[in-house]
Amino acid sequence: MRFPNTLFARAFLLIAVLILLSLSSALVIFRHVQEEPHAQQMSQMVVAVVNLTRAAMLSAAPEWHSALWAELADAEGLRVSIAEPGEILVPIPSNQTELILMVKKARARLGDDTRFALRRNDIPGLWVSFYIGDEAFWVAVPLERIENTYSKLLPIWGSVVLLLALLGGYFIARQVSRPLKKMADAAQQLGRGATPANLPEYGPQEIVAVSQAFNQMSTDLAAYERERALVLAGISHDLRTPLTRVRLAAEMSDDEMLRTGLSADVEQMDEVIQQFLDYARPDQHEVLEPTDVGQLINEMLQRYPDTVFIMQTPNPLLWPIKPLMFKRAISNLLENAFKYGAGRVEVGLEICGNSLILSVSDNGKGIPDEHRDHVKRAFVRLEGARSDAGGAGLGLAIVERAARMHGGELRLGQSTLGGLRAELVLPKKIASR
Repeated sequence: MRFPNTLFARAFLLIAVLILLSLSSALVIFRHVQEEPHAQQMSQMVVAVVNLTRAAMLSAAPEWHSALWAELADAEGLRVSIAEPGEILVPIPSNQTELILMVKKARARLGDDTRFALRRNDIPGLWVSFYIGDEAFWVAVPLERIENTYSKLLPIWGSVVLLLALLGGYFIARQVSRPLKKMADAAQQLGRGATPANLPEYGPQEIVAVSQAFNQMSTDLAAYERERALVLAGISHDLRTPLTRVRLAAEMSDDEMLRTGLSADVEQMDEVIQQFLDYARPDQHEVLEPTDVGQLINEMLQRYPDTVFIMQTPNPLLWPIKPLMFKRAISNLLENAFKYGAGRVEVGLEICGNSLILSVSDNGKGIPDEHRDHVKRAFVRLEGARSDAGGAGLGLAIVERAARMHGGELRLGQSTLGGLRAELVLPKKIASR
């Protein structure tokens, strides 16, 4: 049996087991405690019935015994008859401890030769023997008079108590797990780069303290992201103005080699600045929109005429995405493919299960298996790419962030072309959030 994974299920299961054990123990203790008094009460009734029946028969003439027995049967439900040889008797089962205890107490007062049976000649009842002189008789007490009424009510009331206790356990487990579930959802949103709504700060003191700490952390991270974006935007503005002047000066230079070198340096610096801005721009306020993904990719591939686009999906394909963020991710994947590939790039689009998979493959050297997770981090560049000053090591980090903010992931693997295959996986279920 597999133990449940959720806190709610575990808490409810433990509470339910504790309730069942406690209720079972209480029922066993109750039955044990009331067993002795009930056996004593039954024995007193049986002794009284036998003694009164014997006394009535002794006081009546023998010819009136049949009438007396009929009267006892009509008025009290008692059956009296003469014991006969060859009678078929069903003894009291040994597992009915109350009746065994009753028999022991009654026999101590009526005599050791007293016999008991639950059925005589297929007639049910508590049959008790007694003697008048040398003649043996039987008197049968109806079974409903000796049955414990608590035995019938206990399962009913026990079920009611169990149901109420389990219902209370459900609400207790829900009260414990619900704040943690909200916090887990908020943490997932935070991990995708979004700013979650503040958690409610009420309930037990410990939950309130954790909620307050989480809300403060979320607020601080949002403020940090805004400050970082503002700083980098300012840097972009301050750097691009002199870069524009440098570009103009280079164009006006008579030295063609100097002009070409300066223009290339300016382009590389502008590309680095753009990557910084793309990585710093969180785009938290961009909403998911049903977008024709195939058309969007075709529009972007106009800049890359040599790219092969393989679309294995319905056309048009509407999928919930954040268009600007999605375009930024595709642009970085294509730039990396052309920069580090050998000139051949294929773009694929397919649906697998409930996810859309955009793949970009090249025929370059690829990335070794042990480095594929490492290169998704910001400012990480492999040894073979360090001599290239055209980037800052943020391309795949930007794509990774875009994937997380769509609720998906970035996968890196081996391409059929021989190089790297980058897959941007976007689940459709994120559209319901």
